[in-house]
Amino acid sequence: MQSVIKNYFTESIQAQIVMTEALSGPIEQAASTIINALLNGNKVLTCGNSLSAASAQMFTAQLVSGIDIERPNLPAIALVADNILISSIANHYNQLHDIYAKQIQALGNQGDVLVVLSPNGNEKSIIQAVQDAVIKDLSIITLTGGDGGAVIGLLGQNDIDIRIPSYKERTISEMQLIVLNCLCQLIENTLFIHKEIN
Repeated sequence: MQSVIKNYFTESIQAQIVMTEALSGPIEQAASTIINALLNGNKVLTCGNSLSAASAQMFTAQLVSGIDIERPNLPAIALVADNILISSIANHYNQLHDIYAKQIQALGNQGDVLVVLSPNGNEKSIIQAVQDAVIKDLSIITLTGGDGGAVIGLLGQNDIDIRIPSYKERTISEMQLIVLNCLCQLIENTLFIHKEIN
C-alpha cells in the first residue's frame, strides 16, 4: 500500500509540474475573461457531467461565497445544480443532451461566461451547451483533457481551452480542481485584494 500511495502522489506532483509550464498562459487568460465579464456586470455559468458536475458546482460556490477573504458575492450559476429542472428538461424533450443548452437559452446573456468541464470534450450535452453559448454570444472557457475532443472545434478565436495534458480521467479531474482553485484565487486577488492595496 505504501508504494501505491507514493506512486499516486508522485504522479500528481509530476502532472502539476507539467501543468505549470503548459497552462499558465491559458489560466491567466481565463481569469482575465471572467474578471472583465464580472466588471461589466455579467455572470458566470458552469456545467459538466459526472465528477465534472461536482467540480462545476464547487467552482460556482467559491465564486459566490468566496474562498480566502470576506468580500462581495459574485454572480455565478451552476447549471448542474437544479435536479428538478434538469429532469424536467430531459423528460419534456425526451433527451438528455439539452439539459444545459436550454438553461443557457433562458439564462445566458451576451457577455456572460460559460465555464465547461469535460475530460474528453465529446459529451452531447456539453457540445450542445457550447453551441448554444456561441449563439448567445457568451465567452467560453473549456477545461478538457487528452486531445480536447469535438468541443474544441466549436470554440471561437477569443474562447479559451485549458487542456490537461493527460488521457487519464482521474488525473484530469484532479488537475481541473487545481485549475479552478487557481482561477478563484486570481479573481479574488484582482477584484478585491489588489483594490484594497491601491
